[in-house]
Amino acid sequence: MAERLPPLTALRAFESAARHMSFAKAAEELHVTPAALSFQIKNLEEHLGQPLFHRLNRAVDLTEAGRLLSPGASEGFERLETAWRATRRLQDSRVLSVTAGPAFTAKILAPNLYAFALAHPEIELRFAASLRRMDFQRDEVDVAVRYSLDPEDDLFNQPLMEEAAMPLMRPELAGRFPTPESLIQAPLIYDDSLINLRSASHWDRWVRAAGLTFTPHPTARFSQADHALDAALSGSGVVFSRSSIARRLLATGQLVAPYPIALRTRARFRVLCVHGTENRPQVAAFRSWLVSELDKLPTGLEDKLLLDEAEYE
Repeated sequence: MAERLPPLTALRAFESAARHMSFAKAAEELHVTPAALSFQIKNLEEHLGQPLFHRLNRAVDLTEAGRLLSPGASEGFERLETAWRATRRLQDSRVLSVTAGPAFTAKILAPNLYAFALAHPEIELRFAASLRRMDFQRDEVDVAVRYSLDPEDDLFNQPLMEEAAMPLMRPELAGRFPTPESLIQAPLIYDDSLINLRSASHWDRWVRAAGLTFTPHPTARFSQADHALDAALSGSGVVFSRSSIARRLLATGQLVAPYPIALRTRARFRVLCVHGTENRPQVAAFRSWLVSELDKLPTGLEDKLLLDEAEYE
């Protein structure tokens, strides 16, 4: 039979005192008197059968047993608090926390938020533009939109749209560089977020796919896809970019894709959430709305010859 754990209040008193290395600060944090906190820790030491603190003149220090117990106690309370917050969030169908990369947020989500607000006034959207891997419980996130080659097996995964990459530019630049061959004279913009993927289309591969022999050299490089697109929007050059994040710009004619070849990649945007939460009312509403908004826009690939980017590595 497993040994019975000591009272949770005593463990909490120890964890706080060990973190602060002060009984007084721990008592203040837990809203108890120093005497009450000291009593809880004394009970814990009696339960364990050995001291957890060296009581010094005006300070305390952990014993060997205290040093062993402290990290596990802190981790345990942190995980318990995280699980409690996540469980409480299940009761709240009014708030939806979404994280997406800066480019997806700027070029796809932000321009359409008013439409979501009109369709779902009962839901308060909270956004975090970030590319880091999320811990859904710890970070209190309901939905993540991420660009990746492969689905994550431990999460619900909904691919959003077919993906390909191609040269994009302002319409006036298309007049100056009417053919793929003329790009040898063009200022080329590099979106390094493509190159940073384990396998993804970029300028070198497209040049080979188009049957060209020159080696492309960047006029400017950007680490974020939306910044690279903004540079092309300003007329600074020709960017090699993803059809997905450029769909609205292509639909409005702000950018054009004048050449017939695009490189198809298996990398794509995906909606991710914890298994079992995909049908929560606010999550399901967001997923349905996002797919509907994307379906309203042309893909930009309707007249393109789609070649597999893996053939031009």
